[in-house]
Amino acid sequence: MITDARVLQSEFIPRKVEHRNQEVNLLSNSLRPIMDGETAQTTLLTGPSGAGKTCIAQFTVEKLRENVLDINSQYINCWQDYTRFRVLYRALEGIGKTVDIHRRSTPKDELLDRIQQYDGPQYVLILDEADQLEDMSVLYDLYRARNISMILMANRENDLFSQFDGRLTSRLQSCTRIHFEKYHFDELISILEARVRWGLSEDVIGKQQLALIADGAAGDARVAIGILRNAARRADQEGAEEITNDILHDAIPGGKQEVRQKAVNQLTPHQHALYEILQEEGELSPGELYDRYSESVDEPKTKRTVRNYLSKMDQYRLIVSEGKNRARTYRVR
Repeated sequence: MITDARVLQSEFIPRKVEHRNQEVNLLSNSLRPIMDGETAQTTLLTGPSGAGKTCIAQFTVEKLRENVLDINSQYINCWQDYTRFRVLYRALEGIGKTVDIHRRSTPKDELLDRIQQYDGPQYVLILDEADQLEDMSVLYDLYRARNISMILMANRENDLFSQFDGRLTSRLQSCTRIHFEKYHFDELISILEARVRWGLSEDVIGKQQLALIADGAAGDARVAIGILRNAARRADQEGAEEITNDILHDAIPGGKQEVRQKAVNQLTPHQHALYEILQEEGELSPGELYDRYSESVDEPKTKRTVRNYLSKMDQYRLIVSEGKNRARTYRVR
């Protein structure tokens, strides 16, 4: 049944994108100076999880690479590489400058010097989940470097810009902004139909079943693809010739849980601590949660940083935030 398992991964970059032509065109225009050997203006992609930001950024950069002979690019997931050192390391890794760097002993200034000395072809850095960075000054480092263009991604612009200092705000305030809305029901079905064509045997799933998946995904393409992947796996394991409603009935919650668990696995240590406290304690007020968090970790973050962490976890539907100000509470979803 599964002819190409890669297609059923959310990280797969399709040959053709569905329902994001306007966003592709806007990003392509923003990166156009690179075709003339010039650095492009920083671009910020915003929108909810599963709206296609990561896919479109990587797809557009790949199309650019087809048209520019000398170009480098690197994708950095700032939820995993959230420190200044890790971001600089990954940026240098993309241009082959990390052979003699030791993660535990090489000072950050050495990495910064190498970035500042870079004088190679135009270099595009995609910084996904940029609002997860612990030290926003790394964006200033990269902004000042020669021949480096940045594509930043965050769920909400304010969550990113609220962490900037004055010098970074002044430089990135004029960046190109491209906002992504959630996919509509019919758009999700089109995306799923394309994945089925590329990754599954013919006639293994009908439009009615794809509609059930789209309905269960609620506008999130990652969840929709996760459900399809889970359903195809179940059908394959059962030796079924098609994905039936009964298989989908079991696959929808499992697919959602896979996506959820992946999000939990990429939480930073401090976010993990907050999540585990809510799992153990149930619903807590911000003050109660912060007190328990402060007791459970070394060098706790500020209340403002913790609020940002909780906001991010809420956006990824890992926790529920209810009420406002003093009446606000948090609990695991």
